[in-house]
Amino acid sequence: MRMAGVFLIGFLAGAAVVPGLAQGDRPNGVNYLNHVAIAVDNYDEAFAFYTQKMGFREAFTVRDDKGQPTLSYLQASRNTFIELQRANATRPAGLNHFGLHVENLKATVSALRERGVKVDDIRVRPDDASVANATDPNGIRIEMFEFGPGSPQGKAIASWK
Repeated sequence: MRMAGVFLIGFLAGAAVVPGLAQGDRPNGVNYLNHVAIAVDNYDEAFAFYTQKMGFREAFTVRDDKGQPTLSYLQASRNTFIELQRANATRPAGLNHFGLHVENLKATVSALRERGVKVDDIRVRPDDASVANATDPNGIRIEMFEFGPGSPQGKAIASWK
């Protein structure tokens, strides 16, 4: 039940942020809620719940050098994922962050900064994606991604049937 509450909080937070980005001078393209990241105490149990009970497909899993999963993206719809991570001393169980897909990350970061939002510099990742983070007034991290077709997220979105 707690997991459903965390998901709902993340979904509502994203639903509140996206219209704000979409108002007025929204730069270049569509923004949508892409994922909600949840840190869990029992990774295997949560993974089984979301894949077997909820019916979400495993889009991709990142593993450490010992083969243990560090995070999994579970696909709820074409563009919407649950990101599961293991809870630890620096990542308590519960909502960790939520992610927005933006069509033009540079323009989005610029527009948000003009509105007074503190946004980290854009990091270009080696997996065909770029990301920048902001934090809402409640301390919830907001990841903003621009996915290329070669990114794991882009591949998962393209393969959705």
